[in-house]
Amino acid sequence: MPPGPAAILGLDGPIARALGPEYEPRDQQLRMAERVAGAMERKETLLVEAGTGVGKSFAYLVPAIQRCLGRGETVVVATNTIALQEQLIERDIPLLRATLEPVAEGGEPGEWAGDLLACLVKGRGNYVSIRRLKLASARQDKLLTDAAARRSLHIIEEWAYDTADGTLSTLPTVERMGVWDKVQSDSTNCMGRKCPHYEQCFYQSARRAMEKSHLLICNHALFFSDLALRAKGVGFLPQYHHVILDEAHCVEDVAAEHFGLSLSEGRVNHLLATLYQARTQRGYLANLMNLHGDTESVERAIALVRRCEQASRDYFEALLNLERSSGVRNGRVREARAVPNPLTPAMNDLGMRLRSLREDTKNEADRFELAAYIERAVSIADVAEAWVEQTAEQCVYWIEAREPGEDGARGYQGLRVSIAASPVDVAPLLDKYLFSREHSVILTSATLATRTVRTDEPTEHAETAFAHTIGRLGCEGAHTLQLGSPFEYARQVEVFVDRSMPSPSGSRSPGPRGGAAPTPSYEQALAERILHHARATEGGAFVLFTSFATLNKVAGLARPDLEFDGYPLFCQGQDGPRSEILRQFRDHDRAVLFGAASFWQGVDVRGRALRNVIITRLPFEPPDRPLTEARTERIQERGGDPFKEDSLPRAVIRFKQGFGRLIRSSQDTGRVVILDPRVLTTGYGRSFLNALPEGVRVETTGG
Repeated sequence: MPPGPAAILGLDGPIARALGPEYEPRDQQLRMAERVAGAMERKETLLVEAGTGVGKSFAYLVPAIQRCLGRGETVVVATNTIALQEQLIERDIPLLRATLEPVAEGGEPGEWAGDLLACLVKGRGNYVSIRRLKLASARQDKLLTDAAARRSLHIIEEWAYDTADGTLSTLPTVERMGVWDKVQSDSTNCMGRKCPHYEQCFYQSARRAMEKSHLLICNHALFFSDLALRAKGVGFLPQYHHVILDEAHCVEDVAAEHFGLSLSEGRVNHLLATLYQARTQRGYLANLMNLHGDTESVERAIALVRRCEQASRDYFEALLNLERSSGVRNGRVREARAVPNPLTPAMNDLGMRLRSLREDTKNEADRFELAAYIERAVSIADVAEAWVEQTAEQCVYWIEAREPGEDGARGYQGLRVSIAASPVDVAPLLDKYLFSREHSVILTSATLATRTVRTDEPTEHAETAFAHTIGRLGCEGAHTLQLGSPFEYARQVEVFVDRSMPSPSGSRSPGPRGGAAPTPSYEQALAERILHHARATEGGAFVLFTSFATLNKVAGLARPDLEFDGYPLFCQGQDGPRSEILRQFRDHDRAVLFGAASFWQGVDVRGRALRNVIITRLPFEPPDRPLTEARTERIQERGGDPFKEDSLPRAVIRFKQGFGRLIRSSQDTGRVVILDPRVLTTGYGRSFLNALPEGVRVETTGG
């Protein structure tokens, strides 16, 4: 019999021998590995909350590799962040492969056969198509609209003939990222084995590697995109025996996005500009005019592009006017046919015209290009109609109008307008398409439970701590395991609640269900307390906000004093891309970083650079967010309490994510400061304190 996971990870195991005297086995890791192995053997669903430092990746990779080597089974590991995918594929799996394959070779006959083949699975759009690149290069004068686009194409060309993997992860920065659309691999215009570059094709090579591999690493988006396609009878991942979802606290949101609908004005306009731009008289159809025998037919297609441009303007203008009307409070649209829909018939007509062109086109490359444009036009038509008619059941529909992002893309009245629909509850979908299938599912994260079960409590209390996650994901009957961190939080962390802060909504008590917007006096007090606590640790502080509006206002108030005191301030959305401000924060021993949204999770800063995490407000979701509002209504309809069942558990889990930014290694020390006195003054505040690691003391300051 081959050794079990605990023996492999133990003090006398092969991993300890490979890593040397610095290796320290962790009891939590050994327990997790054994439970994961058991769940795989019995094809169960298992939720594991494992604190920072447990070594979750080894705890699930060892039993996963055992299944691959010993049974020839296929395991999919999906993570939410690129950083974790890279860690698995570049560091953890190579080390375990070198360690475990020799162990496998020493097994009994018929046990642990074969080499471990692992690969990183990326979506097809990440790969360059050499055939399409050559086609775009040959036609660039008519295809590309300006010099910047042509310079971008030349950079892609230089890179493509030198890159090893042909994916966006190694592509240098280009001025016009839209050029990638003309050279990327695309299923609708793939020539398959007919392609002259089939054997050298980056995507096809990756596909062949995936089909041979037993251990597949991908991101959540790709996994749930595949799952949504499987619900329609298709899919691109091979059949698998086990699924491991790391960073599983993100699963519900990603699943809801991929089982829903979305369409942006930018997506529509990009397709139409790719086909033809009247101002420059360039685009795919302009080039086709020189190749196609029936120029009149091409001109009719160009005329339809112009018609679609007007239909798009009318459609998104109507949406924006609806979003601003008194009948729509938060962008949510409750009734079907709330706006006219000129876009669907126009895009369908364009698709038909492109189909006619394709039938009359002799050039095989253009037949494949036209097939791709037809599919995109029809897809836009279908989504626009499904949203207006509200044909997807049990969904919430809404309109978003935002300021331009980093790409500067603007729509009607200078805003970026988009529509979306999402299932109110993904649990039935996940139950049907994920948890009820013949494979095991392991979900793990540092934050899946809503409270920390103390060591003196009965073990069955752990299941109640996971109740919210189980209910939202639809994995009733799942087994659970809560593991604390090996870090000594009682020694490494100080927690302070600042009593001097006023209520987050000034004189009005906001409560968890809403309230007035923060007042100027509150924002001024927040700036003053942030400055006080940043000085206490001489910088090295993350300041976590729940809204960009408050972040921006407080940054304007605090920046002069912080920088005068020698604490450089880096603000999300103001001072550069997320990765750049993180890099600068790490490089400055006295820096302060203001972050919202994504900075509550997935950010790993070790050492002295981060020694102070300041939580400005308990992270309740805005109650008028369309999806949140719809979930509230659904719970009320069945007589439940939306706050206790949904709002509070979500806020607690996000609070735990924010707290977890501070301690990332056994050497880290620092403080967490809570600037929301509701953790002490309300009954529900105790839920947040109960979620802290066992042994952490909470002190009050400021009054």
